[in-house]
Amino acid sequence: MSDFSHILNWKLLRGSHKFPGPDGGTCINEAAVLACGFPYQRVGSVKAMPACFSRPICGLAMHLNDNATDAQRQRLMPFVTRLACADTPEVERERERYIDAYLNSDNLFSPAPGQFDFQRGLAALEGALAIGRQVDPLGLEEAAGRLDTVRASAKPATKRPGGLLPAKLKGWLGLSQALESAE
Repeated sequence: MSDFSHILNWKLLRGSHKFPGPDGGTCINEAAVLACGFPYQRVGSVKAMPACFSRPICGLAMHLNDNATDAQRQRLMPFVTRLACADTPEVERERERYIDAYLNSDNLFSPAPGQFDFQRGLAALEGALAIGRQVDPLGLEEAAGRLDTVRASAKPATKRPGGLLPAKLKGWLGLSQALESAE
């Protein structure tokens, strides 16, 4: 389990991101792209995923990622190395039917409409991953190394001179004169 801790230190966030920060900072699909050895890319849609990734499975993973709480979202990390499992068009349609049936039942949004059941969503993801080709095993050390390499190359956020507002905007708002007279 200690090898897996490197992957657990990667932080999954809601939505797509420009580039991961030192603490991770990507959605599950962006992390999966990196863990599989592809260069970093933003993933705003499953269509942006490399061809070896299952579109229906990545769509479900994105749905879970974006609807989960921060704590729940981190429970998706074990799935990062399993999403590159694209199969034949027939298998992909079967996965899509399975996911659609699951999402359209009251399993994911119960007991009240709109109330998200993350645990059942994980069960749907597990079930969809069991259909068709299983991902080629990727060693945890290899996946952790790839994520750590990206984390290490991330540049820390730098503060722009002059504060948060650009000088032109400050001028439009009359803030530059107010700040100069306050000094």
